[in-house]
Amino acid sequence: MNKSYLTEERLSELKKELESLKIEKRREIAERLKTAKEYGDLSENSEYSEAREEQAKVETRINELEGILKQVVIIEKSGSVDKVRVGSVVTLKKNTTTIKYSIVGSNETKPEEGRISNESPLGQAILGHKIGDKVSVQTPNGELSYLITMIE
Repeated sequence: MNKSYLTEERLSELKKELESLKIEKRREIAERLKTAKEYGDLSENSEYSEAREEQAKVETRINELEGILKQVVIIEKSGSVDKVRVGSVVTLKKNTTTIKYSIVGSNETKPEEGRISNESPLGQAILGHKIGDKVSVQTPNGELSYLITMIE
């Protein structure tokens, strides 16, 4: 199983979600199932079927979260960094455009907010590189080249 790189904040969010699902959501679904059973014939009972479907989704998410939490690696924020790693904030130059990305684990990816996964093509390409290195990334639209101008 792959490591799950997370910030302390995201780890806390996932733990709270897991606790909520295990305690509150399971109880809520159990009550819905009990009520639905009281309606009689389960084969034609839409309330029962919907509650069972939601129960399956909740249990799947609980298993997913437990798997993530077993493999978690906390992203440490440190001072000077000479190479790009998970947790780095990297400034890249593509032609005349400058872009800044935080390298995060796949559970925290939000490209629209400048957070890209260490598993993404660009994330993989820049990991381990230094300021001044040129990296190329193969995309569906062809190869793109970037220059690493800053690592925080």
